[in-house]
Formats: sequence, C-alpha cells, structure tokens
Amino acid sequence: MSFVTQRDPKTRSRGLSFAALRKSYWVTGVLLALALLSLPWLLSPDGQTHGSWQQFLGRFHPLVVHLPIGLILLLPVLEFGGRFRSAWREAASVVLGCAVLCSAGAVVFGMLLAHGGGFSPDAVRIHMWGGLFLCLGVIWCALIRPSWAMGRVGWVYPASLIVVLILTAWTGHQGGSLIYGKTYLTEFAPAFIKRLQPQKNYPPVDPASVYAMRVQPILDSNCLSCHSGSKIKGGLQLDNYAHVMDGGNDGEVVSPGHAEKSLLLTRITLPADHPKFMPSEGKPLAAKDIAWIKGWIQQGASPKATALPGMEVRAPGAAERIPQVGDYNALTPQMIQIEKTLGIRLDRVSSKAADGLILRTIDVAPKFGDSDLARLEPFAPYIVNVELGHTKVTDACFASLAKFNHARAIHLEDTSITGRDLQKLAVLHELRYLNLSSTRVTHQALDQFASVQPLLHIYAFNTPAQPSSSPIK
Repeated sequence: MSFVTQRDPKTRSRGLSFAALRKSYWVTGVLLALALLSLPWLLSPDGQTHGSWQQFLGRFHPLVVHLPIGLILLLPVLEFGGRFRSAWREAASVVLGCAVLCSAGAVVFGMLLAHGGGFSPDAVRIHMWGGLFLCLGVIWCALIRPSWAMGRVGWVYPASLIVVLILTAWTGHQGGSLIYGKTYLTEFAPAFIKRLQPQKNYPPVDPASVYAMRVQPILDSNCLSCHSGSKIKGGLQLDNYAHVMDGGNDGEVVSPGHAEKSLLLTRITLPADHPKFMPSEGKPLAAKDIAWIKGWIQQGASPKATALPGMEVRAPGAAERIPQVGDYNALTPQMIQIEKTLGIRLDRVSSKAADGLILRTIDVAPKFGDSDLARLEPFAPYIVNVELGHTKVTDACFASLAKFNHARAIHLEDTSITGRDLQKLAVLHELRYLNLSSTRVTHQALDQFASVQPLLHIYAFNTPAQPSSSPIK
C-alpha cells in the first residue's frame, strides 16, 4: 500500500515566496559587500585633504561608530537568551539587521574622514581594513542566520559571531590608538604586562653627531611646544632620537634613506596655510634647517654619523659686516602685482627695508620656471634669500641669478640644473649658502665654482658631485 501526499497550494506558495525572499536577501547583501569593498579605492587616503563636505561628514565617524559596536555586543546576549525565550531570538534578528546598516554607515563615514581629513595611509590602513572586514563579517552573519535558525548550518553562525566579536575588539583598539596613541592602554600597565610588548632598541646618540649637533636643536627650537612633555599632538614626541624614530599616531615620521617618504619632511615643507603644515604654531622652518633634516634622513637618519657626504660647512673667518640693501618701499605696488601674477611671495626679512626680501616660490614651485625668474629682475637688488627648490628652473636661471647682487642664500635643490653655467654666480660676493642637493650638478662644475667663490655652506648630497662614502650606520 502506498500513500500519496499532495502539498497544500498555500504551503507551496509560501515556500516559493520564502525562496525568492532569501535569494533577494543574498543579492542585496553581496551588492552591499561589493560596494563597501570599492571604498578603499574610491576614497583612498593619500595624506592630502579633500572636499570640506567629506571632512564635515567624516567627523561624525567617532559618533556613529559606537552604535554598531553596542548592537554587536548585544547580539550574543540575545541569542543566548533566545534559548529560553523566543522573543529574544526575534529581537536578535532585528538587532543584527540594524547592526548591518549601522556598521556600513560607520565604514562610509570613516572612509570620508580618512580621505577628506588628509590622514596618512600608513596610519589608518590597519584600522580601515579592520573596520571593513568587521562590517563584512556582520553582513555574513545576517545572511546565514536565517539558515541557522532553521537548523541548517549548525555551528557556522555562532563561530562567525565569535569572529565578529574578536574583530570588534581589535578594530576598536586600533581606532583608539589613532586618537590616544599606541601606548594608551599600556602606559600605566604593570611591569609584567609591559614586558610582553615588543621593544625597539636604538643605538645611543653620539654627542658630536649630525643629529645631536644639527637636527635635534632644530626640533628643540621649533617643535617641542607641541610635541613634548604634557602636550603631545598626534601622539608624536620629538624631544629625543628614540621618540623621533618611534613616530606618532600617523605611524613613522622618519623613513631612513627615503626623505621623500618621511612624514616629518612632508609636513615641514607644506604650504604655510595647509592644515597639516608643521610647525602649526610659529614660523616656518628656515630653508637651511629643512636642508639639514632632509640630508640627515636621506643619508640614513643615523644617531652616530658626524658628517653627511655632500653637505659641507666651512669654518667662517672673522665676523663680517653684512651689507644692507636699498630701500624698496617705493616698489611696493609693483611687488604686490608681481606676487599676484606669479603666485610667489616677497617676504620682508624684518621690519627694516634695508635687511632685504626673501623670494618664496613654494606655492607655485611645479610651474615656476626661468622666464618667471627673469620677470623678478627689477627686484633682484633687494632679494637676499632666493628659494627656488623644487621649481622648473634650468641652467638658464644663472643668468638671472647673477643680477641678485645682494643674494646671501640660494636654494636650487630638486631642480634639473647641471651646473653648466654655475660660474656666473661668482659675481655674487655676498653669497654664503648654496643648496644644489638632488640636482645633476657635477664635480667639475662645483670645483670650478668653489675655487672662485668661498661659500660657508655647500649642499650637494644626492648629486654626481657628492663625495663617495661608505654607508652610514
């Protein structure tokens, strides 16, 4: 005898509806996950600030992020209670759905903050990917929970929930470290806990080293008001070698041998009106101080090296009287006009006109060339400091520079000059500083020029003219 059972049409309809709903549920979840995975490429942090609207919305991230954390922590409590009261399990389903939406929102706001706020990619990378994978984990839990509730996937959902809880704690710690510093939890921990942390050991600083004699005094004079003692902005201390090398909340600020990758150099060479410019309180660093920091980093950031190949400081002779320039006040209207036209700045050395002017091109360096320099020749007799680093000037600039008869410092670092016409600067009898670092200047050009122009400061590191040297240790 056989029995044939026929499914009720209403039951079949409900089954088909559930299958369709489950399919749309998975499609929505996968599309949301793909959209979130695209954010690190669409809003990749690059250390530069972006639209104000991004910064405005991004600053809601610290507020928004606490909501999904609370919901995620509530989930295991509800799931456990659901074993005894079915209403708790129904509540867990609602809480999980809210956690998906809130965690996705927190990721979006976080990416806007990292991209718009100019965060270093090295500083936020771990926290960013941790938050993203945490959100994906919550989505995964939401997708498999209905099957778990029907007894189909066994331990997969509880195990996934445990992973999500671990990710929540770890990602939250990474975010807290960005705000309060890497040692926030361990600073006052018992000694046995501190010993569990990996320690960085640095060699002692030689008192006669370039770092001790040149670099640290620059940091002491310009940076310690914000980066030492009880006031440590960004978790960065700059009061000794170990702290400088440890970096801060944005990660390492010195990359030995790679000045261009060092956040410290990047920040002190930004335009003065940039929100990330350092020092944020006080005057910009002098170009010669920047040159020392750059040279020290480029050649290994050593705590022991007592000299840097390519950076020579000759002993000065007897104190000499610095000649005064003429009065340029009558040219003020023309100076204002040329500043607007070229985008450069002609800053006063002091309140006394006789002390001269400083030519600053940092805001327009990528497009400032020989023809622009030639247009400044009417003001050449009043300019004592010529800052042309990173500009597009070539060897043709020496013809114009020869007319800056009161020039005492000329910066040509990171330009395309070869030094072919460098001897044209021999007429500048007041010139005491010349920076040719990261150019193509040759030994021959530099030697010929040095024979007729007794400079006190010569910078030629990272050039064909740099003296050979064994690696700095």
